[in-house]
Amino acid sequence: MRIVFMGTPAFAVTSLDALITAGCDIVGVVTAPDKPAGRGKKLSESAVKQYAVANGLKLLQPVKLKDPEFIASLKALKADLQVVVAFRMLPEVVWNMPPKGTINLHASLLPQYRGAAPINWAIINGEKETGVTTFFLKHEIDTGDILFTEKVTLTGTETAGELHDRLMQKGAGLLVKTVKGVEGGKYNEHPQEQLAEGVELKHAPKIFKEDCLIDFNQPVEQVYNLIRGLSPSPAAFTMLNDKVLKIYNATYEPGETGISAGGFVTNHKTHLKFAARDGFICITDLQLEGKKRMGIEEFLRGVRL
Repeated sequence: MRIVFMGTPAFAVTSLDALITAGCDIVGVVTAPDKPAGRGKKLSESAVKQYAVANGLKLLQPVKLKDPEFIASLKALKADLQVVVAFRMLPEVVWNMPPKGTINLHASLLPQYRGAAPINWAIINGEKETGVTTFFLKHEIDTGDILFTEKVTLTGTETAGELHDRLMQKGAGLLVKTVKGVEGGKYNEHPQEQLAEGVELKHAPKIFKEDCLIDFNQPVEQVYNLIRGLSPSPAAFTMLNDKVLKIYNATYEPGETGISAGGFVTNHKTHLKFAARDGFICITDLQLEGKKRMGIEEFLRGVRL
């Protein structure tokens, strides 16, 4: 079965590597164009491009997915199946091209957490479990018929970065299972509309800067989940001495604080605690605007509060 793989970040590389290791015939890879990055605006290659080049895979980097030249190049690959992992929204002329369709790997248990940031929102909302899903693409984003899922139990302490790495590995294995199932005709399709009946759906929209500002008037566990769900990127933040203070990790202590929400206490040596509605957020890993990221003890040695 001839397969075209579409993806951009490191999350997708693990899946691409798993497919190749499993003996799948990857006849082409589609990824994002190189983009200027850093102070020098040097062109940066996607993680998927770097992998494809290192492994001698045919590479396509379209600026526009409806570009006639790209469509012609894609058709020429004569793929039986397309696989999408962490890529752009595809136009119908692309996802409807191969005879066996186009499958997508999504980092949630669909139909829950459709959207751009399912890993972040699952943690922000304090979920007890999440997982990965493979499904056939159709018109509306993340709504196609489900093929396979695999659940992951959350610890209640992991960051989005840590969950990302767990789901990256789980997803790669599930994708191989899905591709083999599609190739052998051994799969069932489960319409999401049926799974969504009578269920309150939670969404996973793109995260903006305003979503990252901590509201210490919220319950302390909710603040803690926000910090974990945005770590390491884009990172939850508050203001300290008129500067942005990014918080990458923390613990929390429920109970009366004796001070107003948003206020802080410190011994200037080992702890810095911000008061939430019903407890303290105890910061362990942070970065003050203009400084490097550091642990709390190093931070307190160098900053006067």
